[in-house]
Amino acid sequence: MRGASGAVGAVLAGCAVLLTGCATNVPMGAAYTKLTLPVAATGMSSPGVEKIGTAQCVSYCGMVAMGDASIEAAKKNGRITKVHHVDWDVISYAGVYAKYRVIVYGE
Repeated sequence: MRGASGAVGAVLAGCAVLLTGCATNVPMGAAYTKLTLPVAATGMSSPGVEKIGTAQCVSYCGMVAMGDASIEAAKKNGRITKVHHVDWDVISYAGVYAKYRVIVYGE
């Protein structure tokens, strides 16, 4: 009987390890991720043609990351002074290569 309770304890401990620390606020695939998510909106209407500015950074094997993916860099790249909304996208291949991009829409 002692062996059965030890096995149950091991299974419960294993489940606890597997279920903790895996949830993130951004859905990420272990092998491949390609998604676009909203970051912010100002509540301003966006009439007609908008300017679009982007900025990005990259990561290699989770060991080296470089770039400037700030909203300010994207505003500068798009010559934007009034921001309507901001999106964010990511593409990742099994964590070996990942590119993160901020997209700013405005005037």
